[in-house]
Amino acid sequence: MRMCRVIGTVVGAARHPMYAGRKLMVVQRLDEQGRDTGESFLAVDQVQAGPGDRVIVMSEGNGVRQVLDLGPQVPIRSIIVGIVDHVDTP
Repeated sequence: MRMCRVIGTVVGAARHPMYAGRKLMVVQRLDEQGRDTGESFLAVDQVQAGPGDRVIVMSEGNGVRQVLDLGPQVPIRSIIVGIVDHVDTP
């Protein structure tokens, strides 16, 4: 799992049927200090996150399939599973 920040939403006229009714978000991975790191990527929103929210993103294929419970052929790689309220770092 990764901590990320939602930086925007994605709207498309055509998409795979498995994405029907699901919100796609652009997320940016964060380091321990909350700074951007790496490239942004797409994640399906399961928790009603919005731009600017810090979120927990699951990117393991088997875990995503289990959360969505849609069978073994799910074309979704990353899913937002939680919104971060506060982070304590030493």
